[in-house]
Amino acid sequence: MKLILSLLTFVALSATTFAEEGKLPVAGLNFTYPAAWASVPPTSPMRAGTLNITVEGAEKPLEAVFYYFGAGQGGDSKANVDRWLGQFASPPESKTEELDANGTKVTLVTATGTYNDGAMFGPKTPKENYTLLGAIVPGTDAPVFIKLTGPKDAVGKVSDAFKAMIKSPFPAK
Repeated sequence: MKLILSLLTFVALSATTFAEEGKLPVAGLNFTYPAAWASVPPTSPMRAGTLNITVEGAEKPLEAVFYYFGAGQGGDSKANVDRWLGQFASPPESKTEELDANGTKVTLVTATGTYNDGAMFGPKTPKENYTLLGAIVPGTDAPVFIKLTGPKDAVGKVSDAFKAMIKSPFPAK
């Protein structure tokens, strides 16, 4: 009987552990994200992955979009940071930092202001008091770019989980 109870406990604990997080493989990197977030099929060939994030109080789920353009592609960090900051109506309040992911440097950009939402070459809709979290994660042959935008309060609620996710491909050894 003890053996059966031990096995049932092990199975229950294992199921709990697996239910606590998800994995999203992009360009040879495995990103770990909270179970409450959902991986959805990319809506364009430009996207290497998309996570939908339901946040209490937000009108719709936030999206964390992963981009990978192939070996040697995608541009350098400065060009991408400048492009992200240029998506605001005027210079946003911003901060760029290098996070240590167990010896690997991951760039994180946080910007808040009036964000011009819309397709790259299409019309834009100004969204006041929006925050952008942008990450540049080094890959084996080119970086993975991750961008999340949404209302400041909603993005603030997932900021720590986003930071953990962008560092997750580089676990402690």
